[in-house]
Amino acid sequence: MDPVETSSSPSRLNTAVAISVALLSTLMGVCKVKDDNIVQAMQQAQADKLDHWSFYQARNLREEVAKGTLVQLRLQAAASTPALRPQVDAAIAQYEKIAADQAAKKEELRQSAQADQQTYDTLNYRDDQFDLSDAAIAIAIALLAIASLTQIWWLFGLSMVPAAFGTVMGLAGLAGWKLHPDLLARLLS
Repeated sequence: MDPVETSSSPSRLNTAVAISVALLSTLMGVCKVKDDNIVQAMQQAQADKLDHWSFYQARNLREEVAKGTLVQLRLQAAASTPALRPQVDAAIAQYEKIAADQAAKKEELRQSAQADQQTYDTLNYRDDQFDLSDAAIAIAIALLAIASLTQIWWLFGLSMVPAAFGTVMGLAGLAGWKLHPDLLARLLS
């Protein structure tokens, strides 16, 4: 065996490992920034959804109180004198308007809460892509370290499998591609 060949082989492997680690770490960093922004947006969507459902419940209570008042006013109207009837009818009209208004606003809040959930689910899809990218690239970097320490080229080749998967998932998250291994995401979540 030629001594020059022995010394250059580890050098080429170490160079390939160093370049791979630098590229994968850079991609991982960029994906991490985008993933953090997505997680913040997910938290905001979740908070908005909870707020909308809380307001929905408040509107529901207001509607039910107005309907209960309507029942009482209608019973009172049946027993009222002709002189009081216009005042009771005015109160009935007012509470019918209140009940209808609360029902309409309640429906708007329900739709907003459902839209917030859809936003959360859409963001979570992309968050999963970044999480899978992060995990795969971390595995690839670990395999690259072992390849560098052992000076085994086939380990370098093996490390390129999770590196490629992590790169594809990271690019999918960054570009908004519809690429999502559901089984793997469910397994890890």
